[in-house]
Amino acid sequence: MFFAFIISAILLFVGVLLLGVRIFFVKGGKFPNIHIGGIKGLKDKGIACATSQDREARSKVKPLNISELIDQITK
Repeated sequence: MFFAFIISAILLFVGVLLLGVRIFFVKGGKFPNIHIGGIKGLKDKGIACATSQDREARSKVKPLNISELIDQITK
């Protein structure tokens, strides 16, 4: 039981180390940007993530003015 725990801990450590080689051993290393907005090919086609598209669409909408809405309803 203890032997299996040690083996799995070593395998986990090696896996994390191999996944993080670029981050651990390269000066200024960072995780790659795999977000939709960070991919050049998709940017060139004008494709963005849903959050960015929603933010852009909401910025174009005129905010609701309650007093104007009440005036329109009462007329």
